[in-house]
Amino acid sequence: MNSEAMERAREVEAQLTDEERFSLLISVMGTNATLTEKDPRIPDGVPMSAGYTPGIPRLGIPALLMSDASLGVTNPGYREGDTATALPASIALGATFNPELARMSGQMVGREARSKGLNVQLAGGLNLHRDPRNGRNFEYLSEDPWLTGVLGAESVRGIQGEQVISTVKHFSLNCNETNRHWLDAVIDPAAHRESDLLAFEIAIERAQPGSVMTGYNKVNGTYAGGNKTLLQGILKGAWGFPGWVMSDWGATPSWDFALQGQDQESGVQIDVMMWGKEPFTAPLREAYAAGEFPKERLSEMVQRILYAIFDVGIDCWEGTPDIDLTAHADIALETARQGIVLLKNEGVLPLAVPSAGGGPLKIAVIGGHAQLGVPIGAGSSAVVPPGGYAESHTIGGPGIMGSMRNLYLLPSSPLAELQKLLPDAAIEYDPGMSPAEAALLARRSDVAIVFGVRVEGEGYDNADLSLPWGQDAVIEAVADANPNTVVVLETGNPVAMPWLAKVRAVLAAWYPGQCGGQAIAEILTGVTNPSGKLPLTFPNGLDQTPRPELPGLGTPWGTPTTVNYNEGSDVGYRWFAKTGQQPLFRFGHGLSYTRFEYADLTVSDVAVQGRDGVRAELTVTNTGPRRGADVPQLYVLEGPAGPGMRLLGFERVDLGPGESRTVSLEVDPRLLASYDTDRGQWHTAGGSYRLVLGHSAGDFTLEADVSLTEAWFGR
Repeated sequence: MNSEAMERAREVEAQLTDEERFSLLISVMGTNATLTEKDPRIPDGVPMSAGYTPGIPRLGIPALLMSDASLGVTNPGYREGDTATALPASIALGATFNPELARMSGQMVGREARSKGLNVQLAGGLNLHRDPRNGRNFEYLSEDPWLTGVLGAESVRGIQGEQVISTVKHFSLNCNETNRHWLDAVIDPAAHRESDLLAFEIAIERAQPGSVMTGYNKVNGTYAGGNKTLLQGILKGAWGFPGWVMSDWGATPSWDFALQGQDQESGVQIDVMMWGKEPFTAPLREAYAAGEFPKERLSEMVQRILYAIFDVGIDCWEGTPDIDLTAHADIALETARQGIVLLKNEGVLPLAVPSAGGGPLKIAVIGGHAQLGVPIGAGSSAVVPPGGYAESHTIGGPGIMGSMRNLYLLPSSPLAELQKLLPDAAIEYDPGMSPAEAALLARRSDVAIVFGVRVEGEGYDNADLSLPWGQDAVIEAVADANPNTVVVLETGNPVAMPWLAKVRAVLAAWYPGQCGGQAIAEILTGVTNPSGKLPLTFPNGLDQTPRPELPGLGTPWGTPTTVNYNEGSDVGYRWFAKTGQQPLFRFGHGLSYTRFEYADLTVSDVAVQGRDGVRAELTVTNTGPRRGADVPQLYVLEGPAGPGMRLLGFERVDLGPGESRTVSLEVDPRLLASYDTDRGQWHTAGGSYRLVLGHSAGDFTLEADVSLTEAWFGR
């Protein structure tokens, strides 16, 4: 905690009038495609944004101007003609396993936000990937709390290093989108601490974001924004979080959320649309006048907002930063390069030139609008890139977010980029509208590259894991016509692959951002060596997941739904380890055009963060023919209580051919502990732990044992 910022917050708050205090407790949305009338509380000349809270100039308190999100400074509909660098989806950032790149992307977002006069960035998303149908998984980093917490913290550090407040979200268990306003997420409290809450805890303690945004959903029967256990007991109590808690837009049905820990209502107009009234401000004032809302709590809410303002320094801006869009595009490109995962490769990649027949390589590029660009996820995270979209298609859907469900294509054409890198190849394009038509081109080509796309987004979940618009049938027909078929997937989630045995290579490119076409082409041609690792498990089918049938899926908008997260803390790869199932592709999996070997694993019992912990050392060697990057991953497989897999550490290593490097990993003690809700502490069981080192959660090459003494720690 910044004691100087805290003391200043107390001093300034004491000088406010009650009217000024209440004015800081809400934010109103600017005009956009949904809200066409400007709220009178927004002064003329103020840039339109997702949220506006008035400042108090006489005391040096700036107005808060809030914008989504982690993938860039979002702007569709708010500021006409405005553009920003469009980063790859957060799931692609998760696949890089690269904290430094997370910090660089955060810096970029913070810098561009500040250049537009926006001082609160509603980023980043820390929810875990619990269900491969979740329409918003592309905005989140991974299924693992350590990977999510570490990368999320670096993104926050990057944003706040530019004097822009970062808001981590959605606290907590916003893990499905179907009827999210009426969804009750039910979970064992201890398992919650060991999974989703642990991701937030790690990011918050490492980076100290100015604000935390609650989820739309209920947690164990109580709305997240009015959940005293989560907000007062854990976030502000056990963790000592000094910043402020804001609601999500339209997630405040009652004023008494202020008594449970929420400090600010966001997007007032959406609350009116959702609940038929303005539920927070006016009733809060009435409760205050009646003595039902204490003056001490009002002061605390305001002090928390002021603390974040002073701690991050948004009141101390001097000038407007220069924006180097070329450098920012390089960050987007590098994130896409490192985040693309080569799932399968049977010798067809990188593409060989010339062809086996001696003439120019004949390449069929099929489907996915690859002649135009690459897709992005739908919803509040959408970014308009410099120059605008290559094309957009309205899709629509139920609920408030239905109007934002569109196919947006960023103008980075994989087809054009392949033509640049392979000028001597004969490359033809087919739109992939018809399996039979696509097969005709594939049959007379040396290699067929099929692009599979799926629009996923905020406000809805996918019904299944298939590709829409008949794309699976197209891939099947192309693979039957050409034995050298490569599939490039541009999705925000795992997909079913009924054609997997017939194709020779598969790339998971996710939503790869404004330079995605170039990154895909570089991977296909070998200009860039693939190095991405899966940040979530690809199941063989929904029957392997904890919920083969998703509760509430297909029900009308507004239907109350309960999702029991019975897997508890066994999320993703831990679920597969616990149930003994073999997934399609494991967490941490990702192929390369070179080879890496591990040796000399040693583990020792050492003090980590003042607690009894573990340090592991190992040697990584590039034994292949070309430079590349690898991510050695350390897991625990078994402890005194029995089997139980968990990622303990990782490090991204870039090596030339024949080069070796020693890697040291310190294990956070919580990753080897369980949470005891009765005592309100973490517990490390005394005894022996079996640790393994591998290329994924299942491909292990080395193991070692370490003994730990029993310990209780933390809150």
